[in-house]
Amino acid sequence: MIFQPAILALLLASALSAAMVTGGALFGARVLARWDLASGHRRQLAMERRTYLVSTGLGLVLALEALSLLLFVFNADRMAEQFAGAMCAVGTLNANPYGFPALLARIAVFFLAAVWLILDRLDARAPDYPLIRVKYALLIGVAPVVLLAGGLQLAYFLNLRADVIPSCCARLFSPDTAGAAADLSALDPATALGLLYGALAAVVVAGARVLRHRRGGMLYAAVSGLAFTAAIAAVVSALAPYVYEHPTHHCPFCILKSEYNYVGYLFYIPLFFSTALGLGAGPVAALGDRPSLSRLAPRATRSLVRASLAGFGLFGGLATASVHLSGLRLFNG
Repeated sequence: MIFQPAILALLLASALSAAMVTGGALFGARVLARWDLASGHRRQLAMERRTYLVSTGLGLVLALEALSLLLFVFNADRMAEQFAGAMCAVGTLNANPYGFPALLARIAVFFLAAVWLILDRLDARAPDYPLIRVKYALLIGVAPVVLLAGGLQLAYFLNLRADVIPSCCARLFSPDTAGAAADLSALDPATALGLLYGALAAVVVAGARVLRHRRGGMLYAAVSGLAFTAAIAAVVSALAPYVYEHPTHHCPFCILKSEYNYVGYLFYIPLFFSTALGLGAGPVAALGDRPSLSRLAPRATRSLVRASLAGFGLFGGLATASVHLSGLRLFNG
């Protein structure tokens, strides 16, 4: 099973990411200890030249990690037909204990990588490397998460067995069972949608504050994280049943299937990217006190917030359309 092309591609991407990020973290440790832009020493000049190469390589690798998350979920859904009792990615990920931890680790890598790429791009636009220490300190923290995600993914694929009968999504996302998935399924749909629209309203208010008053970037980042949480809860509790037009089908993975017009991708792609941009706007705004970033950082923050607001708006519009176009009615109002 491990010799399937998609699995080999994921493992190769993880191995490349692990090697590049580990090397970048080791280089980052040197930067934190020895970086001195005022020095004309040969060692400093060598580090300045190398930082372009390292940043370019890490940018490509971390962007690849973001795409790998999409491929990981798509592959898990496609492999469901190979497991008896599995209807979607839930069954595949449940085939051994490493599936869902690997997915959660890859999601964490996606958001951390997005923030690092945003900081790296901002740093590259300034003439004096104002964020060099910040971004490499962050990279040192990101490296263990990348290694963990790669290790969990490898353990997951190595332990896949076709003769295993995993639990299907109907069992996992059921109010009658125990666990976080069951708790989300049991959440009242009206409450879940209320929390979602309340969170989206908070995103708009926080975003307007950034755009109008050029303040509140960290607040916008925090609200973006809350909106992401509320959106996932709403998908499980309410939006998925509306898409399926079935009140007890809460699976957030079956909506990725062709029979539902791949609507799940329309939900998740703008949600993940708008959240990532929102999270990145926080540190960009907070680090704008550097002299060389006094103009660049506010401009970048506003651009990130605008794009993030557009993504959240798209998600909110799709959520609203899913509710109103569905033949299911979970509550009156």
